[in-house]
Amino acid sequence: MSIQPPSGDMPSAVANAPGVPTIRNVNWGGLRTLYIKEVRRFFKVQLQTVWAPAITTLMFLVIFTVATGGKRPVSVAGVDVPFADFLAPGLIAMAMLQNSFANSSFSLLVGKIQGTIVDYLMPPLSTGELLAAMVGGAVTRAWCVGGAVFLAMQFWPGVHLVPQHPLAIIWFGLLGSVFLAFVGLLTSMWAEKFDHAAAVQNFLIAPLTLLSGTFYSVDKLAPAFQAFSHINPFFYIISGFRYGFLLNADSNVMVGGLVVLGIDIVLGIVCYRLLRSGWKLKN
Repeated sequence: MSIQPPSGDMPSAVANAPGVPTIRNVNWGGLRTLYIKEVRRFFKVQLQTVWAPAITTLMFLVIFTVATGGKRPVSVAGVDVPFADFLAPGLIAMAMLQNSFANSSFSLLVGKIQGTIVDYLMPPLSTGELLAAMVGGAVTRAWCVGGAVFLAMQFWPGVHLVPQHPLAIIWFGLLGSVFLAFVGLLTSMWAEKFDHAAAVQNFLIAPLTLLSGTFYSVDKLAPAFQAFSHINPFFYIISGFRYGFLLNADSNVMVGGLVVLGIDIVLGIVCYRLLRSGWKLKN
């Protein structure tokens, strides 16, 4: 008796052979599942991951506006702006950047520490799909925090936070969140324990966000510090995001948008190649 399968079953047998992909296009189901997993991971503890950062950011606004009287104007591109209106958009952007990094820097690192990294590496997801899902989760958390801060600031007296250029808000908010998501993924691949990720947060991310013009106009700085600000990518993100509310910025918004886009492309390529190679993940 012949043991050869019927001719009609041959394509199925070939498709299921080892090494032959059965999903030849984008695995939308897997991508959606991993994205939802990343969102649920931070949303299950939203009091800690969304509302706590929002309240902390609001405290910055309260303290600085009370300390300065809230009416002291800040000159932005030659236009005087109330200090509270100048400060609020920068604080929203700062909170979004920091929380995007916090989310993505946790994803792979906790898997390495707990020994569950296989849950990311074994599913039938391509490198691009894995990267897109984790970055998408980080960006979602950033916008949740930004939205919470924006809503809370509406009830603080003296703040007039009205979007004037929605495209600038979306562009810089999205690209800024993606930028920090890539940095967080690089950190989670490199780090071997939570102390390493905390060091990057405390000694790199926090200083660069605080020294990016969030609390002051860089035009008031000495030339050396102005030069430092103009090589700080956080400066362009926060200045461009602020432009969406004030229609005034310390930087050239078009140039800043292209700079951030270029950095995102470079970091995306680096993350893709390292993730595909399994750098410090498959050892």
